[in-house]
Amino acid sequence: MIRTRFAPSPTGYLHVGGARTALFNYLFARKNGGKFILRIEDTDIERSTKESEEQLIKALKWLGLDWDEGPQVGGEVGPYRQSERTEIYKQKTKELIESGKAYEAYAYSEELDKIKEELLAAGKPPHYSYEEISKYDTPERRKEFEEKGLKPVVFFKMPRKDYSIKDLIKGDVTFKKGAIGDFVLMRSNGLPTYNYAVVIDDMLMQISHVIRGDDHLSNTLRQVAIYEAFEMPLPQFAHVSMILGTDGKRLSKRHGATSVEEFKYRGYLPESVVNYLALLGWSHPEGKEIVELSEMIEKFDLDRVNSSPAVFDEVKMKWMNANYIRKTNVEKLYELSIPFITESKLLTEEQCKDNKKWLLEAFELIKTSVEELQKVPEELSILIKDFEIDETNQEFLEYLNAENVKQSIKIALEKFINDEEWTEKTVLENLKIAMKEAKPAKKPFYMALRKSITNEFHGPDLVKSIHLIGRARVIERLERVVNL
Repeated sequence: MIRTRFAPSPTGYLHVGGARTALFNYLFARKNGGKFILRIEDTDIERSTKESEEQLIKALKWLGLDWDEGPQVGGEVGPYRQSERTEIYKQKTKELIESGKAYEAYAYSEELDKIKEELLAAGKPPHYSYEEISKYDTPERRKEFEEKGLKPVVFFKMPRKDYSIKDLIKGDVTFKKGAIGDFVLMRSNGLPTYNYAVVIDDMLMQISHVIRGDDHLSNTLRQVAIYEAFEMPLPQFAHVSMILGTDGKRLSKRHGATSVEEFKYRGYLPESVVNYLALLGWSHPEGKEIVELSEMIEKFDLDRVNSSPAVFDEVKMKWMNANYIRKTNVEKLYELSIPFITESKLLTEEQCKDNKKWLLEAFELIKTSVEELQKVPEELSILIKDFEIDETNQEFLEYLNAENVKQSIKIALEKFINDEEWTEKTVLENLKIAMKEAKPAKKPFYMALRKSITNEFHGPDLVKSIHLIGRARVIERLERVVNL
């Protein structure tokens, strides 16, 4: 059975690169009827926190990437936190030492540094070897370590030979003999190194496909050697290209938002984030850009994952989010937007509930112009907030004083005062009458009218806006300008 995994370190927010890795593993497992496993790699004691783990889990759930085994779910090959698997690593290390494939190093760090310095001075690669390190392994040194309460570092005996893998994205990858020397498996604090723990975990969790960022490609040599030492078959590797900013440099905070949580905070819909992340390296066989998750699962294939770096374009992502917002029904949009509205102090939660019917109509109007839900309060404020007309605004005065414009606004005002129905239909009819009777040029009339009623020159459909602002306030605002 196909088994994939996402194995984040809980040291901060979920970066878009990590989220894409999780997504590709999820899609591949779902497409092939396999299992998707979440494993928390928390052996970095200084940086890993429970809060970050909880944040990661929330972010993955928000994206809709549910896992079959892992924290909060369980499974037969747990535990799924590396910090809870220490005894497993110790047992596996014992096996390697007993088989002569690993050894304990009773050398102090400064002695290990000295070995490297001597190798460099001799013009040799600074690679550790058993021959160099074992000279410190004496009965006296072992006793000294024991008396001081020190634990030896455990090194892996790296075979000196070529290694090759067939990467499902990169193709054939060969690591030349002597590329690295012996390396640490277990630190003196009793915790495993990343390259060691990840192999033990993937091996025991029966991971069939390791899909990850190509920044891990250099780690693969060590991992392949450890698999071989345990005489275990290799998983299939697929190294996904890195994500770059629009300037061609590796994506970082200088490019703006780079974490899933930031996009959630700004009002991106999870569906749009997942859609955009999927297209960072993968392409739909029919070239589609708007793709629902169910269709992604059906069409996903590692053959369609590009080996070239993907470019993260926030403008494109914003465009995609706007598409999803337009497709969202107003009831859901109302629920999603309440936190943004209340946080902006535009309306209280109680006011939102009391004015739900009006807000649903308003959302129908503004959702075509909203790219992020954090912009909802700004769009709604045009329909809600009162304002003082700026009598010194030259552009407004030019439109207002254009031929027959003020006269047509007076006629519209008169019609609005007598409009007891106040529907979108009657608002439009009254404006048509004003245009027909006064015959102003269309552009200055509508620009002056919009500015008079909304305090903006541009915005959503004017007739719908006038209707939602309400008869009393529209009349009050027009009365302010007809005598200017």
